[in-house]
Amino acid sequence: MAHRDEVGVVGIDVGGTFTDFVWRIGDRLQVLKLPTTPRDQSEAIGDGLGKLNVGMQAQVMHGTTVATNALLERRGARAALVTTKGFADVLAIGRQNRPSLYALSQQRKPELIPASWRFELDERIDAKGKVIKPLNRADLDRLSEMLQAKQVESLAVVFLFSFLNPEHEREVADHLATVLPDLNVSVSSELLPEYREYERTSTVAINAYVQPLVAAYLNRLKATLQKRSIFVMQSNGGVLSLESAARQAGRLVLSGPAGGVVGAFEVAKRGLDTSAPEIITFDMGGTSTDVALCPGVLPRTSEGFITDLPIRFPSMDIHTVGAGGGSIARVDSGGILRVGPESAGADPGPVCYSRGGIEPTVTDANLVLGRIPKDGFQGGGMQLDLEAAMEALASLGRSMNVSPFEAALGVVRVANAVMERALRRISIEQGFDPRSYTLVPFGGAGGLHACELAEALGIEQILIPRYPGVLSAWGLTIADSTFDASATVLLDSQELLARPELLEPMYLSLVEKVNQGLLDQSTEPSFQAWFDIRYKGQSYELEIPVDLPFTASHINLALDRFYAMHDRRFGYRLTGSRVEIVAMRLQGKHMGAPLRQEELLREVGGAPIMQNERREVWLDSAGEQSIHFWNREDIQPRKDFMGPAIVGQYDATLLVFPSWRVSSDRHRNILLRRM
Repeated sequence: MAHRDEVGVVGIDVGGTFTDFVWRIGDRLQVLKLPTTPRDQSEAIGDGLGKLNVGMQAQVMHGTTVATNALLERRGARAALVTTKGFADVLAIGRQNRPSLYALSQQRKPELIPASWRFELDERIDAKGKVIKPLNRADLDRLSEMLQAKQVESLAVVFLFSFLNPEHEREVADHLATVLPDLNVSVSSELLPEYREYERTSTVAINAYVQPLVAAYLNRLKATLQKRSIFVMQSNGGVLSLESAARQAGRLVLSGPAGGVVGAFEVAKRGLDTSAPEIITFDMGGTSTDVALCPGVLPRTSEGFITDLPIRFPSMDIHTVGAGGGSIARVDSGGILRVGPESAGADPGPVCYSRGGIEPTVTDANLVLGRIPKDGFQGGGMQLDLEAAMEALASLGRSMNVSPFEAALGVVRVANAVMERALRRISIEQGFDPRSYTLVPFGGAGGLHACELAEALGIEQILIPRYPGVLSAWGLTIADSTFDASATVLLDSQELLARPELLEPMYLSLVEKVNQGLLDQSTEPSFQAWFDIRYKGQSYELEIPVDLPFTASHINLALDRFYAMHDRRFGYRLTGSRVEIVAMRLQGKHMGAPLRQEELLREVGGAPIMQNERREVWLDSAGEQSIHFWNREDIQPRKDFMGPAIVGQYDATLLVFPSWRVSSDRHRNILLRRM
């Protein structure tokens, strides 16, 4: 990769409502927000690069929601599954989980790949990797005929124990590449060579389901951006090439939110003056809210869920809820006020955007309450229709027999309750005390709800980044180039302590895979490894970092970390029990360009929002009160004041509640402390 300081780098984060741009070159920074173009996200991207006049040599770092939306809306490719005879119903059987334990009647979403598109081949490899029954060539011919007859666009190939012996999966892939060269084929031994049939099958099925859509989108993006260098953010917080992203689309399901966590963590390093900040990130956009807990390191997991479907690609440990600025408020059949998960999105958007929206949203509620300046949105470049928002909230209020302002307060409180549950899930429910963490809110709407959520969780400190509304795009510009690979181990810890050299062949194989997946082949990457560890007999594992090389002392240290994490997560440790190393994970990394210390102090673009003045705002049901509106540019280091106040800037709005003190650091981040 070329040096980013020389050619510049632009981060582009496509959200459900807005597409955000941050262009960095040297110590200059320029930001832009444009409405997302849902029918083809590449249209807004091309428009934004043109408005910013970004040079052709600048590198483009892109976070996309194409894979996520395809899964959320179940509008992926015509995907099929081929597996070992007798295992076609793995996707339907799953883990027999009950998401709502006390619900008398539960509805399951249909499988990603229906039964009529799940095929079986009479082959078998045993638990030692030995071929018991070879593949039949005639069966392969019949399979290709059925796939062609059903007009299948993409195929997931998942055979029993292929993580030990991939011979049969490769044979199927090679055959189909010859007879059906246009068919997209996802092979489990290449994507996820790990045990657990359901999770492995689900992950490869997800990849097959979204891969044609992602590839088509990336091809359109490449055509739109012509000869620019384009890289795509993965769920794990690192970028990979356009070509690799098109092949392994399942790695992109948390592409956009990952950039925000990377950006927030880097901002916290500077703002809190520590290399290991303990923060909770709170990214509230137009469609959803993404939260993550960083206990001094970026949060990582190898097992996540998307719409109740397990996916085993390494990713940031991010929890998402359907509560954003565009979340629609309604009264259900029982008379209860609901907010989200349905969203007005970018088209038509909230009522106040005057694009045809008729249902009240969280943004409309904040506008009616005076928390968003109608004449200062996006630097005055977008006027909001207060009268239309008031009419929508009045209609909602009539259905509840309350005023428009009380209805608006109710909408904000319900949205806050949804987001508070998400924050509790990643902190308290995982054994972490949120009171010892700093909340880092960002996204266009994050600062409007930060104080209320912090008070609900007992958090005493909030750090507002310099550009909160485009932080995910900024995070993309500083992302490292990374690639992950994994292998099944399934060995007793005592055996490994006695013979750590058993891991050497697996490690060398993973190093080769990682090197092939990284963008830059000219320099040696740094490597980081993890073990999946469990007590013998358990059905779940914890991912534990392990130092390289694999010596007995390093393995012992990993075991100590496992005992400590298990105790914090589940409340007990069994130090005398046998422990099993289930899998090994390896990540290779090329570091992104280092940030200049003065970069965030120099800005190109971003007009003043408004004159400093006082306006009437609803903070609670007591009614309106006069609050000072501040321009973000006027909040300088060593100048502090008490809330209540509203701070406006081009890309976001911050609402400061009473009892919070406002100050600014030398990087122009805002720090709120509860007094």
